[in-house]
Amino acid sequence: MVKPLAATVVVLLAVVLSYVQKLGLGGEMVYSIARAFVQLSIIGFVLQFIFTRDNAVWIVLAYMFMVSVAGYTAGQRAKHVPRGKYVAGASILVGTSITMFLLIVLNVFPFTPRYIIPVAGMMVGNAMTVTGVTMKRLRDDIRTQMNLVETALALGATPRQATLQQVKRALVISLSPVLDNAKTVGLISLPGAMTGLIMGGASPLEAIQLQIVVMNFLIGASTISSILSTYLCWPAFFTKAYQLETKVFSTE
Repeated sequence: MVKPLAATVVVLLAVVLSYVQKLGLGGEMVYSIARAFVQLSIIGFVLQFIFTRDNAVWIVLAYMFMVSVAGYTAGQRAKHVPRGKYVAGASILVGTSITMFLLIVLNVFPFTPRYIIPVAGMMVGNAMTVTGVTMKRLRDDIRTQMNLVETALALGATPRQATLQQVKRALVISLSPVLDNAKTVGLISLPGAMTGLIMGGASPLEAIQLQIVVMNFLIGASTISSILSTYLCWPAFFTKAYQLETKVFSTE
């Protein structure tokens, strides 16, 4: 624990800079790093326990826990979307479970906690970020362009047709960072999975092959989750009479 504590010197520098610039982020920085320290320390002991058991039940439990936390976090980002946490959780669960199933069927990694849980964490984390942004952006865009959407509905368009442009815009914005990372992978930074394998003694060529597989699955999971979230949001955005649910869009 000495090294992590020594690394907090950099955080203290950031806190000082925040104070000098009057950003008001010093307290949040200290809280964030303290929370991360506690969380990672606890997770370290939990993973050590799970790895020694080498049981599929623990893999499923760990995966469901990650999906639950991810759904809650993404729902918090899209807090004005009714039942946003459930929408996000269901979208993330479906998107990541499909890709994880393919990962296991193709036998990319051994079905053991040591391999599956970290990979599942990467997929769930990416899907969480993309899904939260998609839901928030979709709701905000519809709110901004309510007149256009209502006009389209009045002319006989279905909710899907009336919000097609808003859906496309939300998906493009949320998925762009994932695609940008794929375009620049290896040129700007080495991905976590690849770095871990290399540091663990694997050859760079073997690490690259596995990283390519993981990256492809990350894109797939994020895309499925984000698209599904737009479908699951519609029932809350529209009435049964195909009218906008105004109370959903009444707040900023």
